[in-house]
Amino acid sequence: MNPSLFQFSPGAFLAPAVDWLNANLHPLFAAISSLIETVLTSFETALLSVPPFVLIGIVVILAFFLVQLRVAILAGLALGFCFLAGLWTASMQTIALVSVAVAISVLIAFPLGIFASRNKSVEAAVRPVLDIMQTVPPWVYLIPAVMIFSLGRVPAIIATIVYGVPPMLRLTTLAFNQVPKDLLELGQAIGASPRTILFKIEIPSAKPTLLVGLNQCILLSLAMVVLAGLVGAGGLGAEVTRGLTRMEMGLGLRAGLAIVAVALLFDRLSRGALQGKRAAGAK
Repeated sequence: MNPSLFQFSPGAFLAPAVDWLNANLHPLFAAISSLIETVLTSFETALLSVPPFVLIGIVVILAFFLVQLRVAILAGLALGFCFLAGLWTASMQTIALVSVAVAISVLIAFPLGIFASRNKSVEAAVRPVLDIMQTVPPWVYLIPAVMIFSLGRVPAIIATIVYGVPPMLRLTTLAFNQVPKDLLELGQAIGASPRTILFKIEIPSAKPTLLVGLNQCILLSLAMVVLAGLVGAGGLGAEVTRGLTRMEMGLGLRAGLAIVAVALLFDRLSRGALQGKRAAGAK
């Protein structure tokens, strides 16, 4: 008996599908690629056009006034390490890539999570999809992205978005499901509009869980940085990859620590800015 008769080859089905997409939807993919590349390049250029010490000072001052002194010191140390390690340009490229990816992920996951929390059929349909997406290894997302968008930063951002949406979507749905029913009934009793209930009752009540979702989205997006370096996305991921391929332990260690510094910067600034200065200072 030929064992090959019982083997399943996904490539035999996926390759024609990808060829069809590239042949028939190329203008759409080109437009998406151009838009993402334009936004990313603009953000990256804006960060790199400011002298490092000036940008560090701006971030420290904003962190102090928006959050607290402790976070401002942490922000200064994180960015200062990236500069002193000789990885300033790569760090700014990574910050730009992660910022754009997280922003798009939140724009997709937040409204979809609200909709799923209001429609149990949608929530039931989305749940197994999210389970699969969070189980699949992250580098698998790079394969279809590269096949459609070729190498570069665009497939890296697409894969990062796909990897970052599930935790934000899942926790957004959970956050709105956990809003106390008596608060919703109170809002309806006083004649508040659905928009007022959403922004004045539901979002404030769901904020702690939403912050956890944002935190997970940021950290998972940063986890894709190293893999993004494998497809020509540049940034700190490319430096880690270069250190591994050339067996330069110093470069790989510096780039890895820079990724940690950027992760701490994103986490503390986003959490502190959304919680408010008083709440952040109380913790």
